[in-house]
Amino acid sequence: MNTSETLADLVAAEDVLLFVNAAITATGQREFRSDAVGQRLSLDFLHAYVRVNYRRVYASSLALDINDHNAARIVLGLLETAGEASAEERRTEGRLIAARLALLPPQRVYRLFGEVRRAGINNRRTRAIMRDWLAARPDLGHDAVKYRGGVKTAARHIHLRCPEGAEPLAEVGAFLFRPGRLPRYEHRLLDAWRRAHYEQGAVAELPFTVAEGFAARHGMKREVFLKRAAPRMTRLERLRTHSVTQRPETDLTVMPLTRLALYVLSLPFEQRAARRTELTGALRTAARRAAGGHAGSWGRVHAVLDDSFSSSGSGQKRRRPLAVALAGHHLLEALAAPGAYRGLWTSGRGDALLVRPWGPTPLGMRVLDALEPGPGGAAPDRLVIVSDGWDNAPAGLAGEVLRVWRKRLDPGRRTAVVHVNPVYDADGFDVRRLAAGVPTAGIRDAEDLPALVEIARFAEGRTGAAELHAYLDRRVALFLGEKETVS
Repeated sequence: MNTSETLADLVAAEDVLLFVNAAITATGQREFRSDAVGQRLSLDFLHAYVRVNYRRVYASSLALDINDHNAARIVLGLLETAGEASAEERRTEGRLIAARLALLPPQRVYRLFGEVRRAGINNRRTRAIMRDWLAARPDLGHDAVKYRGGVKTAARHIHLRCPEGAEPLAEVGAFLFRPGRLPRYEHRLLDAWRRAHYEQGAVAELPFTVAEGFAARHGMKREVFLKRAAPRMTRLERLRTHSVTQRPETDLTVMPLTRLALYVLSLPFEQRAARRTELTGALRTAARRAAGGHAGSWGRVHAVLDDSFSSSGSGQKRRRPLAVALAGHHLLEALAAPGAYRGLWTSGRGDALLVRPWGPTPLGMRVLDALEPGPGGAAPDRLVIVSDGWDNAPAGLAGEVLRVWRKRLDPGRRTAVVHVNPVYDADGFDVRRLAAGVPTAGIRDAEDLPALVEIARFAEGRTGAAELHAYLDRRVALFLGEKETVS
C-alpha cells in the first residue's frame, strides 16, 4: 500500500470516529459552552458529510450505541436518499432501520414518522417499514390514546386500512378518524378516554400523560390525582412527580445507572446524606448489572472524574456531564479488580455521593495523582478520564503530562489510558480531546463505557479503515442477529 492510500485510510477512519463520537454525545441541544443553534448546524453538516461520503458507515452506525436523536436522524436520512443507494445497500439499510426502530421509544418513532410525512417520503419501502412497525406494536389502542397525533399521522401516510366493525383495528380507526360515532368501545383504554370527558373515575384508568390533561379539566387536586394515578405510572414518572420531601414509590435498584445518577444529583445534600445507604447501594447494584461479564476483569483502575462547574451542563441537559461521571465512578469500581479502584474528583472531594458542579478543571494535577503507583508500588492497568476536556487550571497541563508519561515513562503502554467525553464540541465537530496520543470517545450513558473503550482504541492512529470497518461489520452482524433471534 502506498503512502497516499495509507493517508486516505487514516483520514477515513478519523472521519468515521468523528461521526460516531458526535452521534453518541450530540443531541442538538444547548451545552455549557455552545448554544442549540450551533449544535444543530454542526450536527447537520456531519450527517450530510458522512451520509454522502461513507453511506455504508452511516447506516452501520445504527448498530452502535448512538443516542436516539441521531438514530432517528440517520433513519430519516437513509429513507430520504434511498435513490443514492444500490439494491443491496437498500436491503441492508431496511433491516438496520427495522431493528433500530424496534429499540427506539415509541414517542420518538411517531415523531420520526411525522418528519417522514412532512418530507414527502412515501415510497413503497418506507410504507412497508412503517406498516411493519405498527403491526408489531403490542397494543395499538394504547398508542392511539397516548400518542394520538402520531398514530393518526402514520396511519394516514401509509393508508392504513381500518375496516368497519368490532375488530380492534376498526375501533382504533373509529377512535382516530370518526370520534363520537361509536357509543362505546370494547378496548378498555379507548372507552376510558371516552368516559373521562364526563367521568372523573375514568381519568385514573388512562396513561399518566393523558390523564394529567383530563385531571386539570375536571379541576382535580394534584395530590388526589397523583395518588389515584400512581399504579399506572412508570418508574420515571414516579421520580418526576414525587415531592422532594417524599421518597418515590419505586425500586431504585432496577433503574438504569446513568438515570439513577441523575436522580441522585437532583436531591438536596441533606437527603443524599440521610439516604446514603439506600442511594449508594442502588448505584452499586446498577453498576454491577451494567458491568455484567466484565465485572472485576479490568485489574487496577484509576479514574479522573470531572466535577468542575462546567459539569453542570445546560438548562436542557442539566447536570448530565456530572451524572455520567458519578455513574462512571461506580461502574469503574465494579469493573476493577476487588479493592483495586481509585477515583479522583477534580474538586478534590472524597465523597462521591455529595459531589456538585464547582470550581475550575485541574485535570493535569489529578492525572498526575492518578498515575502514581498504588499499593505495592504498581502502576494502574487502566487510567480512565471522564471529562469535557476543558483542562484550564493550568490550561493544557493534562495533555502535556500524558505526552511525557507515554513517551518517557511508559513507552511500552503498560497503562492503558482512555478519555471519555460526555459533551459534544460544536466548533470542533467532535468531542474535545486532551492530547493527540490519548484515545478519546464520546459517551452519553456510563453503561456504554466498556464498548466505548473498544471504539476508542481506533483513535490512537495505529489502526486504519480496514480494521474499523471490520469492527463495524461485526457489530452490524451481532445487532441484526440479536433482532432475528428475538423475532
